[in-house]
Amino acid sequence: MSTEDPATIEPSGIDSAVEHLRNGRLVAFPTETVYGLGGDATSDLSVTRIFAAKERPRFNPLIIHLPDVAAVRNLVVFDDRAKRLADLFWPGALTLVLPRRPDCRVSLLASAGLDSLAVRIPAHPLAQQLLRAVGRPIAAPSANRSGRVSPTTAAHVRDELADRVSLILDGGPCRVGLESTVLDLTGEMACLLRPGGLAQAAIEAAIGPVMRAQPIADGAVRLGPGMMTSHYAPGLPVRLEATDARPGEAFLAFGAPPAGIVPALQLSVDGDPVEAAQHLFAALRALDRPEFTGIAIMPIPEDGLGAAINDRLRRAAAPR
Repeated sequence: MSTEDPATIEPSGIDSAVEHLRNGRLVAFPTETVYGLGGDATSDLSVTRIFAAKERPRFNPLIIHLPDVAAVRNLVVFDDRAKRLADLFWPGALTLVLPRRPDCRVSLLASAGLDSLAVRIPAHPLAQQLLRAVGRPIAAPSANRSGRVSPTTAAHVRDELADRVSLILDGGPCRVGLESTVLDLTGEMACLLRPGGLAQAAIEAAIGPVMRAQPIADGAVRLGPGMMTSHYAPGLPVRLEATDARPGEAFLAFGAPPAGIVPALQLSVDGDPVEAAQHLFAALRALDRPEFTGIAIMPIPEDGLGAAINDRLRRAAAPR
């Protein structure tokens, strides 16, 4: 691992990013959801470096990023549901867990040894440009230490990983601000492993009812990422459904705050879950400061993206 600070490069630096990836190094790059920590998914060494940089448990699979459906089909087996969802929502904030093809060239380390693979086509133009230029599958979990708040700017990546990443491709703030929705299609009934940037209702409108994943034991192999009980957490304790601010707490508002309370930050003055999703991780980072004793967060309805926001907040507030 390099001992020098990573360079933050502008969009014109795609060629440098490609060179780093092809030589087994790690490159952080923007997607529409959060910044990813990219490495060559066909290289055991590169995948091992991702797990080491993130301090991520090896039983937690990585998402493989690809530029188009043809590239995805080279790695996994599509069924009618996958085709329908790909037609509707790719490129976009949806990850599908599908059976690996027998000739799949992605490292088994990236899928925790499972016969399935989590795949996604990101919508961000820089991510698309990078994936097309590098010409190979890129494993890219969020560019932060495992369990910590996900990064939505290049500065967040630098703060989180410093010399653990060789290059940071700066594409500005992420548009969605929450990780992708992860849907398992390896069984007869689709199973939502992680709510995210695509609402469950939109998926069900396309393919019918979707069941929710059941809790699994700590240390067990996950079918997809984002299933840890404690995850997306700042250093300070998080208190949910807050209607007041206790001494020392920073109050994070959603819509009109309770009478007499001045919020430290607002997720959305108008109570818009889309805006709140964009601001969530940046707000948690901004309030994770030593002058506060904790972060109190107002209730957020479960409608639409609210389900994904509350999923992240429950994990952030879980015992560590």
